[in-house]
This record gives sequence, structure tokens and C-alpha cells, in this order.
Amino acid sequence: MTPVTPHAASTAARVSDFADSEMFRRLFRDGMDLVEETASYLDGPGRDDARRLGRSGALAYASESMGLTTQLMQCASWLLTQRAVAEGDMNADEAAEERYRLSPNKFSPPSWPAGDDPCPPRLGDLALRARELHERLMRLDDSLFEAEQKLADNPVANQLSQLSAAFSDS
Repeated sequence: MTPVTPHAASTAARVSDFADSEMFRRLFRDGMDLVEETASYLDGPGRDDARRLGRSGALAYASESMGLTTQLMQCASWLLTQRAVAEGDMNADEAAEERYRLSPNKFSPPSWPAGDDPCPPRLGDLALRARELHERLMRLDDSLFEAEQKLADNPVANQLSQLSAAFSDS
């Protein structure tokens, strides 16, 4: 059995506390509502918007909607992982694994206007809100998982942590 380090214990506690907070529950609802709203738009009115665009606009629309969908699926996956921690279906150490962490946004927004076509306003709004959600989740991900790693990489902080753990067990 691997001993629990002070670093791992504090990360696990911080992740568990966050996942069990009212702030997380609101963030989860807002994020999943945005996923649902986007899917409804892309499957309905968004198709009509795309048909009204010229060739360049349709290509930009396809690129934007693909990036938007990918970004929101990453966000939903991260939110669902945190909810699994809150519900006890996953422990915080598992949630800290790289495969459950949020990736930086790799899609650059297409340049609008594309040809003579401006970005459909609703698509632009959804894309902006998705980028804001992703950025917010990236900051949370960093604060939950990376802050402790930076301390662990610091030899002085690591020694102080070990000393603190040694004396607190006595």
C-alpha cells in the first residue's frame, strides 16, 4: 500500500470539499445547461443559420461548431468527474489523474466575417460563453491540482511539509 503524502492528502481534501460545495453544484448546473442549450441550437436553429451562409461562412460555421462541441464535451467530462467525487463514485486521487484533467483549448476561433458572412449571433454568443466556462474550469483545475504540485516541486516547501507531518503525528 502506498503511503499517503501530505501533498496527496491536502489535494484530495481540497478536491472533495470543492466537489461537495454549493459553488460546484451551481457551476455544474450552469455548465450542463450550456451544453444542452448548445446542442439544441446546433440541432435546430443553428442548421437554418448555417444554410443561410455562403461557402466561406459555412466552412467557418462548421469549424466553430466543431470546436464548440469539443470544448463543451471536455467541460462536461470534467464536471461529471467532479460530481462523481462528490457522490463517492470516484476518489479525489483518481480525479487528479491526467486523463480526467481539463486540457487547454486547442481550437482557435475562426475569423469572422468569413467572406461576406458574419458569425450568426447565437453561435457567437454560445462560443463566447463556452470559452469563458472552459477558462473558468481551467483555473479551477489548476487551483485544485496544480498548486500542490508546484509546492511539492519546491524542495524547501517539501521539507517543511514533511517536518509538519512528522510533528503532527506525535
